[in-house]
Amino acid sequence: MGILGVDVPEELGGVGGDYVSSNVVLEEQVYANFPGPSFPIHNDVNIHYLVNYGSKEQIERYIPGTVSGKIITAIGMTEPSAGSDLQGIKTIAKKDGDDWILNGSKVFITNGYMCDLAIVVAITDPNAKKLAHGITLFLVDADMPGFQKGRILQKIGQKAIDTSELFFEDVRIPQSNVLGEVNRGFYYLMEQLPRERLTVANLANGHAEFMFEETRNYVRERKAFGKTLANLQTVQHKLAEMKTELCIGRAFVDQCIELHSEGRLDSSTASMAKYWCSELENKVAAQCLQLHGGWGYMWEYPIARAFADARVQTIYAGSNEIMKELIARQIVTGK
Repeated sequence: MGILGVDVPEELGGVGGDYVSSNVVLEEQVYANFPGPSFPIHNDVNIHYLVNYGSKEQIERYIPGTVSGKIITAIGMTEPSAGSDLQGIKTIAKKDGDDWILNGSKVFITNGYMCDLAIVVAITDPNAKKLAHGITLFLVDADMPGFQKGRILQKIGQKAIDTSELFFEDVRIPQSNVLGEVNRGFYYLMEQLPRERLTVANLANGHAEFMFEETRNYVRERKAFGKTLANLQTVQHKLAEMKTELCIGRAFVDQCIELHSEGRLDSSTASMAKYWCSELENKVAAQCLQLHGGWGYMWEYPIARAFADARVQTIYAGSNEIMKELIARQIVTGK
């Protein structure tokens, strides 16, 4: 269909488009009320770890399959005791000859159950002055002995995505499956997280725009007190408020997409976008459901599913509380 690897260079097997084109695909997905399918994390996050940090051999081995959809990817960051705080991870890899032995577990992993390849974040130097200096990324194939996939977790929304636990017990990983340089993994994550957070922001704002249009159509048809809901001033004002905020969000997201395309999007600005748009998405979801009345609470109505799907956006890719910390840090320290 041409929706995978949109901004992966053509010579690597991708479509050869730009970052803006890749975001158009995302927007059209959520405009159709499909925030749940799991290809954005594969397409707009995971593939780019391979493109940016993979060796020639790794790129030749994995990129053709990832852009064709034959290889499904996951990225293992979150652990039972470490979510937004990546420096709190416990998964560890120890050198054994030319190989590494990986032990630990991950949780809430998108595509975890279906994945053919997992990019796993692990500690490789527990004695580093700062844990950030001792983290490495590993490419773990699904058929490696000791790699087990746990149950598919039951979520309240985004049910089209498989989210699962991953377990690693003495998984032997060859040096050729180290992604990038040893002990540089944390820095790679910091370089890629702005893109991931902007992806969430774009999905969130686009999904909120869908909910607004769905609700506008509903209130123009639903009648109460002898006229349509759209004729009530209180409803009109609520629509005006939402439309204004959505336009603000869209302008900011589009500016961030332009900045990222030019290599100028910093962590603080990406955090602002993720925080603002995901909060707005949940605000719009609640208001649109309210305007649907009792029918909005029924699962058969798109707004009910959209309401459930939206909730996690303020949590993953770094909780919004962490986003505020990152934004405030730049304000206070100037760094």
